[in-house]
Amino acid sequence: MKYLIDETTKEERLELVYKALGISTSDAKEPSEETMKIVNEYIEGITELNEVQKRVINLYKKKKEVD
Repeated sequence: MKYLIDETTKEERLELVYKALGISTSDAKEPSEETMKIVNEYIEGITELNEVQKRVINLYKKKKEVD
């Protein structure tokens, strides 16, 4: 499957995100609102998936440091 913004439609990116969220939330909490805002940037074609992944990982690392 293709993942790059210029190789996918918004609908394909949305489907990819829904599938990934379905798998990840099967045994974990739902993503935070902040995480979903970052993910939405991929769906909207603003930010590539690899950058979204980096930002989400950094977000959770920062939260873990605070806890």
